Amino acid sequence: MKRFPWILTVLTAAALMALLCLGVWQVQRLKWKEGLIDAAEAAAARPPAPLADVMADVAAGGDVEFRKAIIVCPGLATAPYVELQTIHDGEAGVRLISACRPPEGDEILLVDRGFVAEAVSARPRVLASTLPTVFVGELRRTPAPPAMAPAPANGRFYARDNAAMAQGLGVTGAVSPLTVFATTQIDPDWAALRPSAPPAAFSNNHLGYALTWFGLAIVLMGFYAALLRRRLRPQAASHRVRDDRESPQAVSRRARDDRDSPQAVSRRARDDRERTDS
Repeated sequence: MKRFPWILTVLTAAALMALLCLGVWQVQRLKWKEGLIDAAEAAAARPPAPLADVMADVAAGGDVEFRKAIIVCPGLATAPYVELQTIHDGEAGVRLISACRPPEGDEILLVDRGFVAEAVSARPRVLASTLPTVFVGELRRTPAPPAMAPAPANGRFYARDNAAMAQGLGVTGAVSPLTVFATTQIDPDWAALRPSAPPAAFSNNHLGYALTWFGLAIVLMGFYAALLRRRLRPQAASHRVRDDRESPQAVSRRARDDRDSPQAVSRRARDDRERTDS
């Protein structure tokens, strides 16, 4: 008699629990990501407000991500810049990054002035100026640069790094962890510069991940059920064979076979001869 596969059952139960937990976790991540996307869309839909008002809202517990602000930067139109290698709408080029110290702020903001296509070799002029430049910018938190990003060379960067860019621009003081993406033209005399904020990079594949984990759990249960049925089937078949041997039909079949056997026929013939002789 085969034993019940307890070890297989325990391992299957543990794997099933892990798969179900992963599926539930992805459902929770789906709800979180949908809330994040809704918050970003709501922030982006709000009208631009003065930078001081936006930062006051943030200090009161509001979220600065994707907020649009009206910013005044002295001399920004002709300020020094560094270049960030990038691709915009499938076109290779660079984004020009300059430093801005708003009159109402204590931190230096790095302003992404816009995109310049690789085919454009000219660059905007750089002049010392204190003329105020007023523009609308979208605020974003700057992610940490990837560890494998190439080192900057000749004023060109290959990943956003606010501290390194500020150092490259020769500015001193506290640098904000935010990046401001200009959405209006900073230098109207230089049309090659295209101000824009990159789209929100939200990937929401959590529903697909959840279905994958739940699907694997179903497959595991089916596999376990098939193995268990196959393991216990020979034992059931053995019981059926033994029951058949003990059934009245089997007994009658054996009796009939005994009557028709050569020994039984010979014994009946001998008995007939003895009765005839007597």
